[in-house]
Amino acid sequence: MRLDRQGLTDTAAWKRAGYHVPDYDRDAMTEATKQNPAWIHFGAGNIFRAFQANLMQQLMETGKSETGLIVAEGFDYEIIEKMYRPHDDYSILVTLKSSGEVEKTVIGSIVESLILDSENDSEFSRLQEIFAAPSLQMASFTITEKGYSLVDGRGDMLPAVKRDLEDGPQRPESYLGKVCALVYTRYLHGRLPLALVSMDNCSHNGDKLKAAVLAFAEEWTKSGKAEQGFLDYVNDSDCLSFPWSMIDKITPRPDPKVEAILEADHIEGLEQAVTSKNTWVAPFVNAEECQYLVIEDAFPNGRPALAETGVIFTERATVDKVEKMKVCTCLNPLHTTLAVFGCLLGYELISEEMKNPALKALVERIGYQEGLPVVVNPGILDPKQFIDEVLGLRIPNPFMPDTPQRIATDTSQKLSIRFGETIKA
Repeated sequence: MRLDRQGLTDTAAWKRAGYHVPDYDRDAMTEATKQNPAWIHFGAGNIFRAFQANLMQQLMETGKSETGLIVAEGFDYEIIEKMYRPHDDYSILVTLKSSGEVEKTVIGSIVESLILDSENDSEFSRLQEIFAAPSLQMASFTITEKGYSLVDGRGDMLPAVKRDLEDGPQRPESYLGKVCALVYTRYLHGRLPLALVSMDNCSHNGDKLKAAVLAFAEEWTKSGKAEQGFLDYVNDSDCLSFPWSMIDKITPRPDPKVEAILEADHIEGLEQAVTSKNTWVAPFVNAEECQYLVIEDAFPNGRPALAETGVIFTERATVDKVEKMKVCTCLNPLHTTLAVFGCLLGYELISEEMKNPALKALVERIGYQEGLPVVVNPGILDPKQFIDEVLGLRIPNPFMPDTPQRIATDTSQKLSIRFGETIKA
């Protein structure tokens, strides 16, 4: 069996091997998407393939969406060139459940993959067409927190950003410069409304995205590189919104043990690749079963029916409370604690640490005794149930290949937010 359009014509073989295969007319979806795109996502990494693409597949299979999902990659073009297009934009989601069950799903909801490169006329022209479409409702992002920054670690303006601010929207180089140029295209086609939704795991993510877009809009209008009305458009929430969101799903690097499971099913072409930018990519993604996505309900052009898939839409204040509950009390401090001690004590899996009575007691104390009494209950998710799931189901999951070393990265930057709110409270 091969993971591409031709290989998936034999759906019976895939089903016999235990795979869920997309149940919709993908060709019709592709054509409808090209004519009337509704959702484009920037950032073609693992979290997107395991989470957002799977949500969209659920909508397509239940008839709640007539169009599919478009993805664009603006940092590491090789992800599209080496992994998406050779597999006709199909991927395999392997869900590793705490029960030991392995759920295998072929994801076909991504019907178009593009490279965000203003020097590539065909790719960028297609992106401009998408942003000029009145049907477009949402452009979402998983580009990591540093992807929204216009400065380096010393606070100096990044060279590409500096050039883009000076040169205008014609041939931008920086990631956000290219995105802002596409937003300008949408403005020029009649101030069309759109939601720009950061789904990255960082505090007040919508504000970070807006600050970046606003910086370009202000400079371009000031220097006459863009029409004066563009700045008003960016600042008008009835035209352009920047909702906050909270996302939670663990998607580790593609694991060789998972690759072996798929190879045992006689699937060809599963080789992983490491790009020149050191991105690990594979035709599959392995992820945990638990997931949460809470989004501020601010969509000036409507939105996909994601509430049908468990996504929670609410007001901004509630998103803020959910984020603080997760980041400051119920998940991230526990994860960071295990990561630090895991590195010191030589553990290679987070799940193995939960077998150590001392470490288990430590994170239970941090969560239940220190954090829970002072956490603000957001109302839509129960903090105790959230911790119960984290410590009873998610972190102990022996089938999740998540390492202390991955979680411990940049610990010095995380300590204040992950422990500070509880200490202050």
